[in-house]
Amino acid sequence: MYPAELTAPMQSDLTDYGFEALNTADSVKHTLDNKEGTVLVVVNSVCGCAAANARPGAKIAVQNDKKPDKLTTVFAGVDREAVNTARGYMLPYPPSSPSIALFKDGRLVHFLERHHIEGRSADVIAENLKMAFDQHC
Repeated sequence: MYPAELTAPMQSDLTDYGFEALNTADSVKHTLDNKEGTVLVVVNSVCGCAAANARPGAKIAVQNDKKPDKLTTVFAGVDREAVNTARGYMLPYPPSSPSIALFKDGRLVHFLERHHIEGRSADVIAENLKMAFDQHC
């Protein structure tokens, strides 16, 4: 587990932009068990590709005309139960951080694993997400 003083700025990078931090297993279940609407879940990380690509890409993507009804984030290495619970909803994909998942009506419809994020610019990640938003939101 990472110390809060290290991860707080990384967490607030998304929460200050309107993403809700899901810090408990119950908050993840409550959000993802909802069978109506769309939910974006960013699995945040201290990994360099999260800072350089995933978080900025997600923030750019949600400026799209069509966007998810709910923006959320869980933090790998910080909120273990919340992350493990979220990853259960992301099956059959293996655990990956950072990663970004889009749910529609309680079903996973789009997923970016770490290998889709690593080495790609924030703009490329945003374009991928915008296409998913246009299709599902």
